[in-house]
Amino acid sequence: MSEDDTGGRAGPVLRLGTRCFTRARPAVMAVVNRTPDSFYDRGRTVGLGAALDRVDAVVAEGADIVDIGGVRAGDGEQVDVAEELRRTHGLVVAVRERHPDVVLSVDTWRADTAEVLCAAGADLVNDAWASADPRLAEVAAANGAGLVCSHTGGLSPRTNTHRVAYDDVVADVVLRTTASARRAVSLGVRPDGILVDPTHDFGKNTYHSLQLTRRLEELVATGWPVLVALSHKDFVGETLDVGIHGRLVGTLAATAVSVWHGALVVRAHQVAETRQVLDMVAAIRGDRPPAVARRGLA
Repeated sequence: MSEDDTGGRAGPVLRLGTRCFTRARPAVMAVVNRTPDSFYDRGRTVGLGAALDRVDAVVAEGADIVDIGGVRAGDGEQVDVAEELRRTHGLVVAVRERHPDVVLSVDTWRADTAEVLCAAGADLVNDAWASADPRLAEVAAANGAGLVCSHTGGLSPRTNTHRVAYDDVVADVVLRTTASARRAVSLGVRPDGILVDPTHDFGKNTYHSLQLTRRLEELVATGWPVLVALSHKDFVGETLDVGIHGRLVGTLAATAVSVWHGALVVRAHQVAETRQVLDMVAAIRGDRPPAVARRGLA
């Protein structure tokens, strides 16, 4: 992307729905999964009412984007398109009506699912499986939606990493995600609606995910807005030797490092805490003023 496309020294500009995001206020993407076997919440939002309550809560806590999913990322029960839509379509319709200004994202790798959900009001297609369905970019383009271009190292949807190796994992991520982004543009997706995601843990071991976090500025330097999905992931748990519900501090530490390096969107389960981390990093970096500044001035 050119300097004009990315906003020059201010970094990339991301436009989704009615919203515009820059490094002065990185975006929080809240996770809302209608899955009975979700790795973190274990089905707490599988019911429509519970899912809507969760959306209301995360919007109140400062979520800019709500990411709705109907299929567990890891292995588990088989979920066909009809069942995925049964879990997600009604929620997308209801959220669009209740929160017209929130950016609505759908977490799916299937073009057939994305087609229906974009027609229902989704602003962003979050493809965590690296164009496993090559028609997904065409669906985003036809509906004016944004698109997340991810990296799995060739891993198929809902399969687990096993002895994966790279000559240089960061170089591979940069190569593959930017190629996907350019392909999306060629198919008609708006350049300012595209994000690239290094996709921590997917097709990677813990060393790979740590290195991606450490060197994230190399992906940021491509000019494409960067999304990171770090929340409670295995690389955090293995690094600290803690279980799923002991990973918040490690997640927030990785979040701070990622945003310092230039990540523009952070996908998170704990929205209020993540919002504070993003705002604090932006203030330290000089991209936003303190919310209140009285000390030593009154």
